[in-house]
Amino acid sequence: MTLISNRPFDTINIDDFCKRQHTVTEDDLLLFAKASGDLNPLHLDAEYAATTPFKQRIAHGMFTGGLISAALAMDLPGPGTIYLSQDLQFKRPVCIGDTLTVTLTAVEKHPEKPIVTLQCVVTNQDDKAVVIGTAKVMAPTVSMTVEACDINQLEES
Repeated sequence: MTLISNRPFDTINIDDFCKRQHTVTEDDLLLFAKASGDLNPLHLDAEYAATTPFKQRIAHGMFTGGLISAALAMDLPGPGTIYLSQDLQFKRPVCIGDTLTVTLTAVEKHPEKPIVTLQCVVTNQDDKAVVIGTAKVMAPTVSMTVEACDINQLEES
């Protein structure tokens, strides 16, 4: 059992940050394509991808955006967070085998509502930015610790 805790709005300070790491796999590309319906051969067909400027299959841009979403939901602020908006720039391709580090940093708090703006930077194993941007979230106002779902126990319906 894995327990995850949040950071309520009043405990978040400017410059607070979190980091989360993930190595991109073949399964990631296939599952994201299935979930999103984005079947662009650039992500799924090695022969096609070899004819592109990238010369190999690359991850969907929003897969990397999804890693940012995971860091918001699991780390900062954590459970109870509501995603309001995002602005992302995709700087470099992400390939199978790349190890990505998502860094979120609180840069602005809006005192009239529990809204936090976070700088989002995703770097690869060479410490080069692949995605940069911002996310605006409604942070939870109550501290909580919840049990994370075991993804391996979820059944496909």
